[in-house]
Amino acid sequence: MKATKFQHVHRHHGGFTLIEIVLVLTIISVLVGTVIYMMRGTDDVAREMRVESDVKLVTTQLKLYEARNFQPPTTEQGLMALVSRPDKEPIPERWTQLLEEVPKDSWNRPYQYLYPAVRSGQKYDIFSLGADGVESDDDLGNWKKAGEGSEK
Repeated sequence: MKATKFQHVHRHHGGFTLIEIVLVLTIISVLVGTVIYMMRGTDDVAREMRVESDVKLVTTQLKLYEARNFQPPTTEQGLMALVSRPDKEPIPERWTQLLEEVPKDSWNRPYQYLYPAVRSGQKYDIFSLGADGVESDDDLGNWKKAGEGSEK
């Protein structure tokens, strides 16, 4: 057999090279990192929206309480007045249980209640102390909707 100038050399590629594998893993890592970075803030938004929903629920129940008893519970009676008959003055004559239990905020702490209101300009303040657990500008209540800035 005569050798020609242009012989075809057939190499059989049985798999991927190390460089190809490293390149694919790097691309996947960058994509996963980007997705995680972009989703980081969604947990905070969900927590704030839950607080907003709870505050609306409690506000509705407080309006029912007030309609039956001609005034909202005092600060001392607190939101427990919606769950069990208050034993502190003024004791309501037409009390009815309006909640099974007082809901806890997204950080598993009790909601705060003040009557008369200090921050909201309404009859009463209902609020969560937020992520830090202390009264501060990051509190969420019936004066501020989820996603708003820290102005009062």
